[in-house]
Amino acid sequence: MKILNYRLIIFILSIIFGVVFSIPSFMQTNSGKKISLGLDLQGGLHMLLGVQTDEAVTSKIKTIATSIKYFAEDEDLLIEDLSINGDSITFTILDKDEAPKIETMLEKIGGLEVGLDELTFNVSLTDDEIVRTKDLSVAQAVETIRNRLDQFGLAEPTVIRQGETDIVVQLPGIRSQEDEKAARELISKPANLELMAVDEERADQVYTMSDAQAASYGDIILEDVKNPNTLYLVKEIPILNGEQVIDAKVAFDQSNQPIINFTLNSSGARIFGDFTAKSIGKRLAVVLDGKVYSAPSIRERIGGGSGQISGGFTMIEAGNVAIALRSGALPASVKLLEKRSVGPSLGADSIQASMVALILGFVLVVVFMIVYYKTAGIIANIALITNIFIIVSVMAMFGATLTLPGMAGIVLTVGMAVDANVIITERIRELLRQGLSIQKAIEDGYSNAMRAILDANITTLLVAVILYAYGTGPIKGFAITISIGILASMLTAILGTHGIYEALMPKISKDKNIKKWFGVS
Repeated sequence: MKILNYRLIIFILSIIFGVVFSIPSFMQTNSGKKISLGLDLQGGLHMLLGVQTDEAVTSKIKTIATSIKYFAEDEDLLIEDLSINGDSITFTILDKDEAPKIETMLEKIGGLEVGLDELTFNVSLTDDEIVRTKDLSVAQAVETIRNRLDQFGLAEPTVIRQGETDIVVQLPGIRSQEDEKAARELISKPANLELMAVDEERADQVYTMSDAQAASYGDIILEDVKNPNTLYLVKEIPILNGEQVIDAKVAFDQSNQPIINFTLNSSGARIFGDFTAKSIGKRLAVVLDGKVYSAPSIRERIGGGSGQISGGFTMIEAGNVAIALRSGALPASVKLLEKRSVGPSLGADSIQASMVALILGFVLVVVFMIVYYKTAGIIANIALITNIFIIVSVMAMFGATLTLPGMAGIVLTVGMAVDANVIITERIRELLRQGLSIQKAIEDGYSNAMRAILDANITTLLVAVILYAYGTGPIKGFAITISIGILASMLTAILGTHGIYEALMPKISKDKNIKKWFGVS
């Protein structure tokens, strides 16, 4: 019989894979992917954030007003006095026959209460839509913050919703003040990009005008990002906002200063091109988070759907803003409610004690398997050790974070892997006692044990999938670890050991010492 077989080849490749890709984690080398420790094992930063959901409602009202303005211009509908009053939009049409077109457009948006008094429209959100908008703003904030932290390079941050408006953020490994400041700025930055038309007719009155007077003209007063004493009078309803941004990258201008180049989607590019074509000679303010970064004059139609933001950025600031724009603007600003730097919840001594207990338990299992099952126990231990290497390697490749629940998952899968080998070996021993040949006993032993092993592993895997789907934070970590462990144990305990027995079959059959091989007389 051939020494090599497909089962053994797959097992050897698994061993090589496990050892090679787990070395960076075990040796903590500077190169290669490795497992990161969670907040409970290495400490870090814990923050509780509150989402200002009322701002999300205001932002949605502003977006609807922008849509109305563009629709009227695109369809050549005559409207005037378009303005935002609190949580409602009012505007007047000059031709009553055009009302059905606007009503149809508003119906497509949905979630609106539309009132028409002669020629004046009053548009506001329904109560259900306000609740849905607030709820969605928190969910979007969770995803946006998680995306930003992932792009920032932080390993496995925990970002979960708590209650109706709060978000818990846990950042393992954040210890220095510089890292903490960068993370906080990245999380809290709204990154609300708006392109707004400058009111050229009243621009020279901006320094003598109050906010109330500006509002009466449908304008707002904004400060320059570099010089707060420089003011701009811009139309309250923006031409475009950050929802149309699909990419943002850091670049450099002619004086080698960092700038941000952004790209708009097809809808934004069309609106931008149409507006610039109609506004040659006028100024367009580039506004980020309520500050004017630049207000260049439009010299010609700007096609292609791209633009740039320049405002004396440092390289780090430009990078953070670009990340924030790419991951999307926060639908509402977030407020820091609580912040604390935490150390490992177990402490170094407790972690060391836990590792000693884990290693001691592992050694006892290995010794028991050798003493009780002889050579079969050694084969089972090879599969067990390989199983651990595979778990660590797969977790390292996916950049997973190891937490206490994750460690529990590893211990549990090690126990399951031992259990599978015990079931297989006991089946083989039973058949040998019945007088079957060694080769027949091994083949039937694996066949008989397969159903019990598969039933146990598949049901556990289904539970792990449910835990991952409905769990949060550490529960997901436990589910991922145990899922990887189950699949690895089925590979090593079933396929791997079977391949070893097939390779050793000529020697086992020739030796015929079943006590030496399986610990049975």
